[in-house]
Amino acid sequence: MNDLEFLDCAEKLLLAVEQGCDRINDDTDADIDAQRVGGMVTLSFPNRSQIVINLQKPLHEVWLAAKAGGFHFRYDTGQSCWLDTKGEGEFFACLSRYASEQSGLQLTFSA
Repeated sequence: MNDLEFLDCAEKLLLAVEQGCDRINDDTDADIDAQRVGGMVTLSFPNRSQIVINLQKPLHEVWLAAKAGGFHFRYDTGQSCWLDTKGEGEFFACLSRYASEQSGLQLTFSA
């Protein structure tokens, strides 16, 4: 994957996270505040906990920081998804799990 392909895939991921927050806020009482600055999206929950998603352009990775820890994801072209570099799973499944844990609600994010 070259730099332009990474940026295209990563931009789609960040946009899906932002749209997911909008959809979740419309459908639930989660009240997630999504703030984007460049290649970073910060999700803030009413209990003041946060999840931070940011691009690591030189590594072609997306990093996710949650209460559960820090996770690195790389795009797998064969599976057309972002996978954790240590085998913890697919990005949106992980984001859904950690956002649910931090919000106390069952939340689902998708690509």
